[in-house]
Amino acid sequence: MASSKSKANNGAPKGKNSSPKAREAARRARVEEIRKAEQARERRMRLLTLGVTGVILAGLVGGGWYLIDAAQEKEEAKAAPVEGVKSWSKLTQNHVSEPVDYKMSPPVGGDHNQVWVNCDKQVYTKAVPNENAVHALEHGAVWITYNDKAAKADVESLKGLVNKTTYTFMSPYEDQSSPIVLSAWEHQLKVDKASDPRVQKFLDKYVQGEQTPEPGAACTGGMTP
Repeated sequence: MASSKSKANNGAPKGKNSSPKAREAARRARVEEIRKAEQARERRMRLLTLGVTGVILAGLVGGGWYLIDAAQEKEEAKAAPVEGVKSWSKLTQNHVSEPVDYKMSPPVGGDHNQVWVNCDKQVYTKAVPNENAVHALEHGAVWITYNDKAAKADVESLKGLVNKTTYTFMSPYEDQSSPIVLSAWEHQLKVDKASDPRVQKFLDKYVQGEQTPEPGAACTGGMTP
């Protein structure tokens, strides 16, 4: 009988025969294991969050420097002189109703009509009155003109440029000595090709540039020939 009882005890599950202290120790060990796993998971999440935040901050800082550099380049472009530009000074600004005999062709300033020509990305296929065009220059616009010596491809290229540049307008102008002329108030540039890099430099410098007598004045609400 004793031998049979011993065999029965040896085959019973160990958990049922373990002492309360042993069971408590096993429970605590399991709790500690879960706690350590949770701490490890939290550390991984913190590292991941810091990594993502670092990438975002780096992007923001990099983007910020890019915007600052772009703004500085734009300001430098405005300050730099454009080679070949001819300038005048102290041109009159009176409103008149009669035609004006200008000193230059196309004109870049002087007395002008009280109504400006619409000059916000405007492409005119016919000549515009000098007196109305000069008023647009007074508002800070750049006037691009061309004659029959300008290549058709250049004219199309200039149209695309004007269509995307506010405070600019364009029209044919036969009485000029160069195929393409860019005029701002008191400043003018003559070029042979639309691809001349000075074209964009002129726009960067003189569209609403420092030479503008009436900065911020409207380029719409005027007249359309």
